Amino acid sequence: MALTLWFLGVDHECSQLNIDHVASAAAIEAEPWRETVSRSRSRHGRVRRLTVALCAATVASAGLLTPANPASADLGLVGGLVGGVVGGLLDGLIGGGSTQFDWNESSATPLPMTQVSKIIGATSTAATGLDGTGVGVAMIDTGVVSVPGLPAAHIVNGPDLSFESQAPNLRYLDTFGHGTHLAGIIMGNDPATGFRGVAPGVKLTSVKVGGTEGVVDVSEVIAGIDWVVAHRNDDPANPIRVINLSYGTDSTQSPRTDPLSFAVENAWRAGIVVVVAGGNAGSGPDRLDNPAADRYVLAAGSASTWGTTSKSDDSVSVFDSVSSGRDIDLVAPGESIVSLRNPGSYVDAAYPTARVGTTQFKGSGSSQATAVVSGAVALLLQKRPTLQPDQVKAILKSTATDIGDWDGICELNLAAALTATAPTTSQTWTPGTGTGSLDAARGYQRVIFNSLALKGENDLFGPFGTAAWATASAARTAWSGGKWMGHQMAGNDWSGTSWAARTWAPAAWPLGFWGAVWTDDDWSGHYWTGQDWSGHYWTGHYWSSSTW
Repeated sequence: MALTLWFLGVDHECSQLNIDHVASAAAIEAEPWRETVSRSRSRHGRVRRLTVALCAATVASAGLLTPANPASADLGLVGGLVGGVVGGLLDGLIGGGSTQFDWNESSATPLPMTQVSKIIGATSTAATGLDGTGVGVAMIDTGVVSVPGLPAAHIVNGPDLSFESQAPNLRYLDTFGHGTHLAGIIMGNDPATGFRGVAPGVKLTSVKVGGTEGVVDVSEVIAGIDWVVAHRNDDPANPIRVINLSYGTDSTQSPRTDPLSFAVENAWRAGIVVVVAGGNAGSGPDRLDNPAADRYVLAAGSASTWGTTSKSDDSVSVFDSVSSGRDIDLVAPGESIVSLRNPGSYVDAAYPTARVGTTQFKGSGSSQATAVVSGAVALLLQKRPTLQPDQVKAILKSTATDIGDWDGICELNLAAALTATAPTTSQTWTPGTGTGSLDAARGYQRVIFNSLALKGENDLFGPFGTAAWATASAARTAWSGGKWMGHQMAGNDWSGTSWAARTWAPAAWPLGFWGAVWTDDDWSGHYWTGQDWSGHYWTGHYWSSSTW
């Protein structure tokens, strides 16, 4: 059987979409839709996103989308790293996190980092001689691996706070592929292939919180942010001035009380520019992911560049989360970004067609755009080290290039930012309290271990009081040695060993909240394949070379 759908396109024309009866969204062929929806720019951003949302909802209601099948796995997912594989979740558009839809929207032309750097102005005359030297960037993500392009001298392994930290063969390592891809964008450097990230001189501190398929609880992310704040000056030659947080939940809790929002605000007040991915849910939810919804941080979205280095044809990516309230601050190239491949990782095994040669890989999402912005901030701070976070944000927003978006969202212009006058005013938003609900900060999804969900006001080890934590986090005392809020999550110092230049020591976790001791047997290497994770909550089409 076939179904014909008509919908209003961005040029106010009706476009026809013929869909044969299919078993899943991946089988939908929608070439007329792709051309009509994705190519328009010039003040039609909002219309375009609503068109996609309405079309997706219509298709879903017709029964043509197969809901994702949550596996009856030992460990499920919560929240998630946005962009890349996990960025495809469209929970706000078509009725919940168990439904997936392939946008089929990108030009799929691989965008090498040489072009990305040119587009944002990192190769401009104003940027001559800048490479990020002397600037530390903390990436709270899925870890990194030793691949050509990530020189050990520029990598520091902070504590591994992920579930995989209890398996020595997985500790610190990126079993997903997300963190390695972003690290390459920020500071990769491979002389053999000529690959260079935006700021190859940066010292990158990797704080691993996510495992295979991005499994992570919001409490681990909060702990990671607190750790970075506490240890931001451990390397005086490369103090941490930037946090790259390509993570978000679909929480609707107010940033004024949300604990995750409070954590990033504390980092901001400590002098760290926190660059957060806005999300990939389009305009349907009418909100950014948490904590990008917090008005203090720098919320980044993706720009579609259409394979050119000119901004004249650029547009806000159709998958970008946008809001009629707090919107993304700016966009940067985020579609089909070619960065470093992580052989054997989940995304590498699941999406082999996204490989570019033997050492590189392409992916799309606000995650990738966030990494581009983080690298640009590092270059800005190298040249102008006295800038404070509020000044960095104001400069980047005021100098961003108008790309004709209906919502006024502009694209990163580092060349202009490097020479712009520094503002003297500060942000005056009402500060958060952090005393809200930890469970509400998780949003829709939960980690599940042995059929028991981690929920309520509990972290990994038991009851969690946000009031007590907020006081400690604000005072920068949430961490004491390797203990976070009294629980041993990592070792006590920089005595660990790994392939990186410096490594924070590991620790065995105490009895877990789920009533099991975390041992190596619980987190053995078979999780690398992803077969035992309910990863179907997350779509992978953003890594697919057919459309992305």
